[in-house]
Amino acid sequence: MATPRSKAGTKGVPRQHRQQQILAAATEEFGTRGYAAASLAAVADRVGVTKTLLHQYFGTKEDLYLACLVPVGDRLLDTIRTAMGRDGATAHTPLRVLQSIFTALEGQREAWFVLYDTSLPAGGAAARRAAEYWSAIDDLAADGTADLLRAAGSGDPLDADALMYVWRDLVATLVRWWIKHPDQSPEAMTRRCARLFAAAAALTPGPAGPPEPLG
Repeated sequence: MATPRSKAGTKGVPRQHRQQQILAAATEEFGTRGYAAASLAAVADRVGVTKTLLHQYFGTKEDLYLACLVPVGDRLLDTIRTAMGRDGATAHTPLRVLQSIFTALEGQREAWFVLYDTSLPAGGAAARRAAEYWSAIDDLAADGTADLLRAAGSGDPLDADALMYVWRDLVATLVRWWIKHPDQSPEAMTRRCARLFAAAAALTPGPAGPPEPLG
């Protein structure tokens, strides 16, 4: 999913368009290399501008990272909230959430790693902002898993806490797999998840059957 070098640095390119090109290139650079290894020089080279221009537009490396992080974090948080709805999680909610995440990331899948970057400087503004997004997304996951367990007859708060951790790691694993398979569309990936969930449910003893796939 490499971004070809462009001539965005040539004269006559509208400022807003150039900013968007820089943000797209920076998101790819940060998402594929991580904050620590990413280079402003590489971002400038991807776009065809100078490092000086990057500093003029976005300030420091951390400022540029934040400019990439905020739209990614806002987009994922909003799409998860919408997918969960207002009436509590149901058996269809996990697939809806996954489908919304795949759809939100399509065309810029590496943005997932901009949000979940373990190389951010501890205590910095970027790390604090990322942690705010992580906490908000975890809160949604906690609410959803608690709803599902209550519907299944489990009121044990430790069950809900354990399931929230399982769900968080499952989502991260599925997104990572999807990124490694660029031929898989969001729709195809959602159908694959439905099949995996159905297979897992079939292997689990108990009265509940597999969840129905989204139609």
